Amino acid sequence: MAATHPSLNRRFQLLLTAVLFISTLLLMAGCSNDKQATSIQQQGVLKVISRNGPTTYFEDRNGPTGFEYELAKLFADFLEVELDVTVVHSLEEIFQALDNNEVHLAAAGLTITEDRHKRMNFSPSYLDIKQYVLYRTDQPRPRSPDELINKEILIMADSSHNEIFENLLQLWPELKWRAATDVETIDLLDLLSDGEIDFTVLDSNEYIANRGFYPRLDIAFEVGEASKLAWALPGNIKSPELAEQLEEFFMQIEQDGSLRQLQERFYSHSEQVNQMGSLTFSQAQHKRLPKYQQLIEQVADEYSMDWQLLAAISYQESYWNPKARSPTGVRGMMMLTLPTAKEMGTKNRLDAEQSLRGGARYFKKILRRIPERITNPDRTWFALAAYNVGMGHLEDARKISQRQGGDPDIWADVKDSLPLLSKRRWYSTTKHGYARGHEPVIYVQNIRHYYNLLNWAELAKTRTPPPQQMDQYLPADLRGDFKGM
Repeated sequence: MAATHPSLNRRFQLLLTAVLFISTLLLMAGCSNDKQATSIQQQGVLKVISRNGPTTYFEDRNGPTGFEYELAKLFADFLEVELDVTVVHSLEEIFQALDNNEVHLAAAGLTITEDRHKRMNFSPSYLDIKQYVLYRTDQPRPRSPDELINKEILIMADSSHNEIFENLLQLWPELKWRAATDVETIDLLDLLSDGEIDFTVLDSNEYIANRGFYPRLDIAFEVGEASKLAWALPGNIKSPELAEQLEEFFMQIEQDGSLRQLQERFYSHSEQVNQMGSLTFSQAQHKRLPKYQQLIEQVADEYSMDWQLLAAISYQESYWNPKARSPTGVRGMMMLTLPTAKEMGTKNRLDAEQSLRGGARYFKKILRRIPERITNPDRTWFALAAYNVGMGHLEDARKISQRQGGDPDIWADVKDSLPLLSKRRWYSTTKHGYARGHEPVIYVQNIRHYYNLLNWAELAKTRTPPPQQMDQYLPADLRGDFKGM
């Protein structure tokens, strides 16, 4: 046998070492991919990406909230894992995170579209929506897309609204619009309200959630077809069983009423908002509230209440008028009856400070009577209803809800039963009899709306807008992002 040359043997050993090293790297990479492909339960965390806004994710004094956040929190609880939310400013950042499998899903109020289906997967739908063209009410109302020609139209880049406008070009080839990456819903509404643009487009759920903040904006017409919102998932789902878990989760929250309760919490109180009422509130907020805000904050602090809630109640009661009087005998900032004032130790109902203290004390007394198993925010809505109509009638409505198969501990069910107290068929079977049951429903709805307006005014002071892309604001003849050219 021929002897092996030493240099050849050395080269063979180096080659073998290199092969083993590369094999190890590949094995490690394979293990890494396997780790990525483990179930969310094994990872112990649900990674979600979202964007800022009242319908998606925002932070108030109590921490993170928003419809999409609360829905994602329910899903994380369903999976028994922690929730990790990343908030970005643009839709493209969301889509890139999905493309790169950096998150498990996007909970960001996304519309299911044909183009998006080519790029990503979707969960079951949880909300039906429409798309509205919005305009300022001090301008002529357009009735169709042809009246948008030669107007300044701004929408969010990568939104489903861009696809809608692309389709409109087939009938109106002269239509032009601009899609910006550095705007969110609030920015679009601000720009429209300030007259810097002529029109924008919003999904109906976002319009409902924001309409009270912009009383001078209204719907011009619907555009596109009715759509559905859903969570977006990466096109290549690496977490096994996720699709099945989402199917089971949405079926469960549909059946147990959790989805309806969330929709009621974030949307239903704004659906019947009167635009003139919102405008009147906005004017009072700037002209009358500053005179009493410090006092309201002081009293609220004494009784461990949100000052915005006490302010919303006092506006609903008296429009922040400490001398308010009613033919029924109620008086003052909190419109206390004489028996209630005596019970609360209020000697002068027309004194703003005494009235606020008496009303706050009475509200807290009612709140303590609401069963502890009822959690907020429903607990507060029940207390407000009782403040308006009385605890006895509230209990009658809760019993009616139970008889009808509803949940007497959920405001979404009880608010449907309260109006029945004005119908003989129902009130004749209750302990406390007839009541104008529509009134407490409207009362609570209004206070929730005013509370949201005050709360968002505070949040707006610290809101960080998306980073500006300055090239989008060049003169029209120099920028290249106009569509329909």
